[in-house]
Amino acid sequence: MSTLLQVDHLNVSFATQTGEVAAVRDVSFFIPESGTLGLVGESGSGKSATSLAIMRLLPPQARTTGTVTFAGADLLALPDDEMRGIRGARISMIFQEPMTALNPVMRVCDQVAEAVLAHHRVSKSEAWTRTVEALREVAIPDPERRARDYPHQLSGGQRQRVMIAMALVNNPQLLIADEPTTALDVTIQAQILELLAALRDKHKLAVLFISHDLGVVSRVAEQVAVMYAGEIVEMGPVAEIFSSARHSYTRGLISAIPTLKTDRSRPLAMVEKDARPAGAVPLREIAPGHWARVSP
Repeated sequence: MSTLLQVDHLNVSFATQTGEVAAVRDVSFFIPESGTLGLVGESGSGKSATSLAIMRLLPPQARTTGTVTFAGADLLALPDDEMRGIRGARISMIFQEPMTALNPVMRVCDQVAEAVLAHHRVSKSEAWTRTVEALREVAIPDPERRARDYPHQLSGGQRQRVMIAMALVNNPQLLIADEPTTALDVTIQAQILELLAALRDKHKLAVLFISHDLGVVSRVAEQVAVMYAGEIVEMGPVAEIFSSARHSYTRGLISAIPTLKTDRSRPLAMVEKDARPAGAVPLREIAPGHWARVSP
């Protein structure tokens, strides 16, 4: 299986009044065609900054170095017009909160159709047809009628389905899902995860699935990369990470996953003080395909 996305030594920093702040430090990973990588870590660990760097959507004060190779082209070096042709067509993204990502004063049909018209020379009627089909595919009931609704008229789960329809309407090769279930209750979360898995298999999508919840990632990804303080500290097959996590931060995330037997009175596990050594310990292969930053 060939590699679709290859990220090598990605660094992202932001200029502030007090100096430059590093958000992503020397991040490297790859996603094969039709493969799924889960990128997991707490808020502020650098997950979203990594995804926005891939999409070239970071603000002007951000400085990005490294390479992001997609289908043989370095996205960070492409001219703006070429990147616009890829973004939303060959690489699509589902953002964290659909109520803020969707335009509140535009009907759903206009927002999905806008994604079609931005990349295809088709009539408005053809864009409408594709919009309705996309909404039907993500299980929006009565899509012809609901397409004319505004975002506030839809439930949280329906708004997230609209975001998925918008992301997939142009049949991309790579889907970046940034915390797509965070604002949803557990029942709707399970439905959205099931939908994403079905659409991934149907369209043979490669997926970068971003979450703070290692339990959620384990349900949708074959490989997982754990981010802490802007670095990937452990990476490997999901089963391998759960059975033999080597980094203290990964072990803390696993222990924080609630179960029916979880003792609610117990304190959360603390990350060891030297979890990110000052010397920037490099990733070492500790088992076939399982990498971790662990002190010798």
